[in-house]
Amino acid sequence: MTNFSEWMDHVGTAVDAAGVAVIVVGILVATIESLVQAPSSGLDRYTVYRRRLGRAILLGLELLVAGDIIRTVAVAPTLQNMAVLAAIVVIRTFLSFSLELEINGRWPWQSKVSASE
Repeated sequence: MTNFSEWMDHVGTAVDAAGVAVIVVGILVATIESLVQAPSSGLDRYTVYRRRLGRAILLGLELLVAGDIIRTVAVAPTLQNMAVLAAIVVIRTFLSFSLELEINGRWPWQSKVSASE
């Protein structure tokens, strides 16, 4: 069983590393694209940059949450670790909703039509 726990710990760490890599690469790509390309959607560069950056951060946060879940559930499923995981998930979910509101101007559960009214 120790071998499984160690393996899951490595998997969780790899998923965390992927989350950080997505955020860093997303920042670089969003910055380079904003400097090189003119926005084709009719929006200003700043708005397009913020949306690209926000999407990269959202994806990275999802991977970081997945890594935490893997390590907590598979490696050390104690009550204290589960409580810490719950707090982390709540905070990151709040961040995700806030970023979604910033990117799209509406809550994730709102339809596109109601946001423009």
